[in-house]
Formats: sequence, C-alpha cells, structure tokens
Amino acid sequence: MEKILKDLIDYALEQGADYADIRHIELEEEEIKTEDQEVQSINNYVDKGAGIRVMISGAWGFAATSDLDNLEQTALKAIRIAKASSNVNRSNIELAEKEVMDDFYETPIERDPFEVPLEEKIELLLDAEKKMVEAAKLFQTGGSLSFRKEKKIYCDSEDSYIVQKLYESGGGITAKAVGGGDLQVRNYPCGFGGNYSKAGYEFIEELDLLGHAEEIAREAEALTEAEEIPAGKYDLVIDSSQMTLQIHESIGHPIELDRVFGSEAAFAGTSFLDVEMLGEFQYGSELVNVVADATCPGGLGSFGYDDEGVPAQKVKIIEDGVLQNFLTSRETASELDEISGGAALADGWSKLPLIRMTNINLEPGDYEFDELIAGIEYGFYLKTNRSWSIDDLRLNFQFGCEIAYEIKDGELTGRIFKNPVYTGSTPEFWRSCDGIAGEEDWQLYGVPNCGKGEPMQSGHVGHGSAPARFRNVQIGVDK
Repeated sequence: MEKILKDLIDYALEQGADYADIRHIELEEEEIKTEDQEVQSINNYVDKGAGIRVMISGAWGFAATSDLDNLEQTALKAIRIAKASSNVNRSNIELAEKEVMDDFYETPIERDPFEVPLEEKIELLLDAEKKMVEAAKLFQTGGSLSFRKEKKIYCDSEDSYIVQKLYESGGGITAKAVGGGDLQVRNYPCGFGGNYSKAGYEFIEELDLLGHAEEIAREAEALTEAEEIPAGKYDLVIDSSQMTLQIHESIGHPIELDRVFGSEAAFAGTSFLDVEMLGEFQYGSELVNVVADATCPGGLGSFGYDDEGVPAQKVKIIEDGVLQNFLTSRETASELDEISGGAALADGWSKLPLIRMTNINLEPGDYEFDELIAGIEYGFYLKTNRSWSIDDLRLNFQFGCEIAYEIKDGELTGRIFKNPVYTGSTPEFWRSCDGIAGEEDWQLYGVPNCGKGEPMQSGHVGHGSAPARFRNVQIGVDK
C-alpha cells in the first residue's frame, strides 16, 4: 500500500499539482440497541475508500473514490477541480509548515471490542434493563453499545507517511417514566446515547451500567412527581456531563478559526470572536483554563495525527480566563503566521478535512465537590443534558437538564425538581464561574455526533471537566 500511495502522489505532481495528499481509510462499526428488554437492532457497517486533495496555484481540488483500482482517475478529477478553482480564486491558499513524519499510531486498548462475543454485549444491556424495570415503575427502558475501528493511512507530497489504527467504544442506558400526564427521562452515564471513548471494551466495563441502572430508574419515576423548578436567578453547580455540552457549544465551536474567519458559516453559524481578541479578551473568570488536548488518554478527540499529518498536541485555549488560541488547520494557521494546532479532521475518506474540536477540556480546579455545594445559600445542582439551543454566533444559549437537586444552606437537601432550563450569554456565564472541583472529580466525555459543514460531517470530539459553580444564573423565565 505504501508504494501505491506514494506512486499516486508522484503521479499527481507529474500532472501539475503543486501539493497533494491522500487519505486511505478502512472503517468497521457495530451498534447494538435494546428497548423494553428486547433487541431492537444490531447494525454492522464496513467501508473503504480514499480521498485525494491537491493544490494548484493556491486553490484546492478534492475527489474521492471507493474504487481503489481507479486512484489515478480520481487524482485527475481532483486536479481538474483545482485548476478550475484557481481561475476564480480570490486569494491563494498557503499551508503552514509541518514536520515530515513517518510513523504508526494505535489507540491503546486492553480488549478489542470486535472480539467480544455479541451475546455478552446483548446480555449486558438486557440485564441493565431488567434492573431498571425491577427498581421502578417505568414507561420504557433502553440501552445501546457502539464500537468503531478505523485504519487510516495518510501520505503527502512533503514525504509524510502515517498509519493509524483507532478504536472507539461507547454506550449507555435510558429510563423513561410517565405520571400525571408527564414524561420524564434519566440517562446514564449522560444523555443522547451515552458516553464514548477512544478505548477498547474495557471502557464499557468501567461504565458499570448494571451498577447505575436502579438509581436512574428510581430518579426517572420520582421526577414525574417532582415540582417544576422555580424560575429566577440562582447559584448553580453543574455536573461534568452537562459541562460537556456547555463547553462544546459555548467554547468549542466559537474557537474554530474557520468560523472566526467566516469561511464556515452556512450550517451552524460563525463566531462572536475575532483574532484581535487573542491575549486580550476576558472569556471567563480567572479560574477558567481550557485546553485543546488531542493527546488526552481515552479522549474521543485523541489521535496520533490529524488528517493533514500534523502531530496531536495540547494547545492552551483560555488561560486564567483570557483567550489565547484558536483551533487551527495548516491553511488557517498560516494566516496567523503560526503552525497548525492539529485540528483538521474529516468524516471519512469522502470528505474534505475541516477544523474540528479535539478534546476541549476545562482543567480541574482546587475545590472539593462538597466545598462547591457548601458555598451556596440556595441554589441547585444540575445533571445530564436534555435539550439545548444556541445562536449562530455561539453567544446566547439555553440548556435544559434532566434533573435539579436542591441546595439549601450549603447542603444538598435530597429534594429534586424537574425540567430545569438555564439561559445565559457565553462570556457573562463563564465570568460568573467561581469554583471548579479538582482532579478526583474530573471526568472525560465523548461526543460522537458533532455536526459541521455542508454536506454535513459528523465529528468525534471529547470534553473533560469537573463539576463547576456559577453565580446568579437565570433559571426559566420570570413571570
């Protein structure tokens, strides 16, 4: 394969390309879903293909194929597109310099999920559902497991040749209850399909779905009888799983430099940030430190190299509350006279690399969780996302959670409220952060379905956070 791909790069250069790269990808996926203690679906997916990107006179051309015996014709198609683009190009693209790499990277795993018997996976989900049903009166139960294995070969005209073998594992369980004309839901370990990691089947075992089944079942039932959370401004502690979405939407997306430049706008908007804010803009309080870390063990946004052959790295995004860097590709980094931050990734072989989040992590603070709670006279502890909305600039947001636990006189009272929804403006919200729990409470979550681009690409990204405290946040709408 190495000779085939290197010969193809040489062929593209002979046909007039100034630069060329190719990504050859073999993908295998498995997804298992159960519902009401029955197997709902078992899906297996295998895919293989190659995407070829060329540059001519500062303009891109891209073509892809699943016919690996037709790579030269695909390269010629990319060249024709690049030539046509160069005729209407307003400004020439330049690529930031990078190291020449010849390397192999593999996700560290203990147990290959594709070698685990299907019966064992199904039994786990059905046993978890059984525990939920036995623990509470429920309307519906469900569970899912998902696995992914991807072999990526990257080769370019700068003499880099990189092979990566990446594994992903994820899953979760759901309990739904109905009472008083109301439907309530509790998910574990988080909403929308569960948690995901660059890891083997050992990650599923560590989730301990059976150990948490009864708790979420009882909470789902209890929520149908709980009161609506009262509207008003309150001090909040937000758990790690909800912080995942908060970070994703109000930090991760606005720091993508293509959004800042306006070159990525159609699908999900641009950004309220601009490059003049670097080193100056007070994004959050002095406690807020955020990194883009593609080297984070187990992070869904971790890898050896991005899809431009740039090594994974840890980049400071926000330091002591001040914006320091953006997520960049080679193309966008060159406009800032910087090297790429290694954030160019594509959804498979048939798509062009875009700037994508890696693992955008809120670094731990030095509070104990109990200290966060103790610092609130009256407020709430929110867990698990249920809904979200944010404007095109990633500035004004509204997030709904599954459950709110009452805090009174610095203690959790044991009382719960349903349908908590909080709203805010991104910088105002992050500046109100006055406490972050420490490393012992820090957790990493994976988001396997981050949408961006047209046609849409689904990114696999990660977020780490400990529970954090925010002051004077609006809950609901005051009448």
